[in-house]
Amino acid sequence: MSMRVLEPGMLSLLQDSGRQGQHRLGLSNGGPMDREAFRYCNHLLQNSLNCTAIEISVGGLQLETLVDTYICLTGAPMPLSINGREKPLWEVQRICAGDTIRVGFAKAGCRSYLGVADGFSIEARFGSTATVVRENIGGLRGRSLQTGDELPCPVTRARKQYYLADRDRPRYQKMLTVRVIPGYQQRHFDRVEQRRFFGSTYTISEHCDRMGYRLEGPAISCNIEGILSEGICFGAIQLPPDGQPIILLNDRQTIGGYPKIGAALSLDVARMTQLVPGSSVHFAPITHHTARKVLELSERFTLHKILQERY
Repeated sequence: MSMRVLEPGMLSLLQDSGRQGQHRLGLSNGGPMDREAFRYCNHLLQNSLNCTAIEISVGGLQLETLVDTYICLTGAPMPLSINGREKPLWEVQRICAGDTIRVGFAKAGCRSYLGVADGFSIEARFGSTATVVRENIGGLRGRSLQTGDELPCPVTRARKQYYLADRDRPRYQKMLTVRVIPGYQQRHFDRVEQRRFFGSTYTISEHCDRMGYRLEGPAISCNIEGILSEGICFGAIQLPPDGQPIILLNDRQTIGGYPKIGAALSLDVARMTQLVPGSSVHFAPITHHTARKVLELSERFTLHKILQERY
């Protein structure tokens, strides 16, 4: 009982919500780059929010299903078709053994999530199925999907066919304001440098992947050239010697020695990972207290939007 990969697309990875508590072993978190779209995918399917799904970058994935079940595609608008018939995104679709699923290329944004009822049945490594290619761990032998791969999944004959109304779906643009929580090293950036950082527009460079997004714009200097290597949090904004910010993401190294002006709010990082090279980013400071409130409200309301059901 499985799905077979006919075409793997540009980069397709099996991901659950991430590998937590393993930094002491030098293992990255992994997990979905766009956590919001990933969670909606599982929520619509009535799955646990940790169920394993496929993160599709750019598009081009094709699957043959060998099982009766239900699927859902969320995230960047990549055309979805089943047996050649176009189907809507952000909606649960019934599929039967022998069906062919095709995911086209993104029209905006760059990452989508294809989930299946009850998730793909993948063996966990160090508490997670998240694929981190750099560490050769998770998913199928620690690599991206390849033609001929078999993705085990259970038979599911009954699921409510929920969908998320268009008004409630994220909009993926080419410009984003990222809120930044200051870190203890911020004092090493003088007021002029901080104003330059928060008052400038930066561009996503071509050097962006699951480890981090490199930005291009006004260089930011710091009164320390380096620090002893220390743990790095998700969303940390490093300033290497060239002064060009790097926002560290899911597959980041666990320690590093560049100074950090702060950390990007996780909600904004999820949206940022849908930006393509050439997109614009602005930064805005946010207090720890406000950040906590924003995250609490998001957790409380995001997955409580009314899901509609097809009859």
